[in-house]
Amino acid sequence: MEFKGFTKEGIDFLKELKDNNSKEWFLNHRYVWERSILEPNREFVKDMGETLQILVPTINALPKVGGSLFRIYRDTRFSKDKTPMKSKIGLLFWQGTSHRMQSSSFYMHYDENEYFVAAGIRNFKPPLLKVYREYIKDEKNRETLHVELEKLKDLGYLLPEPRYKRVPKDFDENDKYSYLSLFGAMYAYKIFNIDDIFFTQKLLDRLFQIYNDMLELQNWVYEMQESSNTKNLPSVTF
Repeated sequence: MEFKGFTKEGIDFLKELKDNNSKEWFLNHRYVWERSILEPNREFVKDMGETLQILVPTINALPKVGGSLFRIYRDTRFSKDKTPMKSKIGLLFWQGTSHRMQSSSFYMHYDENEYFVAAGIRNFKPPLLKVYREYIKDEKNRETLHVELEKLKDLGYLLPEPRYKRVPKDFDENDKYSYLSLFGAMYAYKIFNIDDIFFTQKLLDRLFQIYNDMLELQNWVYEMQESSNTKNLPSVTF
């Protein structure tokens, strides 16, 4: 096992990057990023990916930028934040053969203050939203989802807020599960302040337990996305 924990030097780097967010500053400090963030991230993906195979044997875990590692450069064309560099580090393990950003995933990101752990899909673009709504028209599918969400809430996990205020016209607003049609994403998550465990190998055990708790939701979202031909859908952002 290679991963020994994320580094305090990496957190310090993110603090400095937030105050000096320019490509010039980053290029002058790129060696720190490679040593304190990129290398531990690769080790994390290798070890967490092998562990997640216990839950999902076909999980995708690629320890490279553009795979399970997100680029640090921001695409400012599609972002309200016009700073060139991201001060949040994202890591993704996705299920299936669809585009990684269209797939049900185990995910985490961290910044200088906290880390966010989740499973599911964090944003449905219109084609995938349509697939989701068609899928929950089946009573068994929406009941299964409802039960799983209630279970996760009882375990202390958080859910996204509904994106829409009105039940779509092709749903019965009197149905007890009609609230599910208001979501524009489907995932569960938990947020931790940066703590001692973040800097140790014990983080793998903590995340495995969380991902295990979320496994049924992860599988539900995966089966939903696979219920239609979603392989060519536009990217969604987690």
